[in-house]
Amino acid sequence: MHPPKATPDHARLDRIVADARRAAETRNNGYRERALKMYPWVCGRCAREFTRANVLELTVHHRNHNHDDNPADGSNWELLCVYCHDNEHARHVDHAAGSMGSAAAPAAATAQPFAGLQALLEKRGKG
Repeated sequence: MHPPKATPDHARLDRIVADARRAAETRNNGYRERALKMYPWVCGRCAREFTRANVLELTVHHRNHNHDDNPADGSNWELLCVYCHDNEHARHVDHAAGSMGSAAAPAAATAQPFAGLQALLEKRGKG
């Protein structure tokens, strides 16, 4: 004997669909979706072009590094590929770390890896 078939809970299904639609609308109003509608799908650094197939690799970079600063005109955004975006943030971190260090300039390099090269070449040429 088969168990009775469960009847679908239409009210629950309606809530799930409504929630999904609200979530999609929220995403569409997010800064990434707005930037993708506003700007061509091209990396602002390396000029790589994107299509629907690879647009997930295109990110929105906040020029002033403040993710809460999202003006409607998009003036704080630029589209960067994931590689250029990572590089931009690494540069920002390096710059910030450098500005927090000591005021003195870093010590000059003192190693001279080729100091004896001329003598070695001359010795080899005589032998």
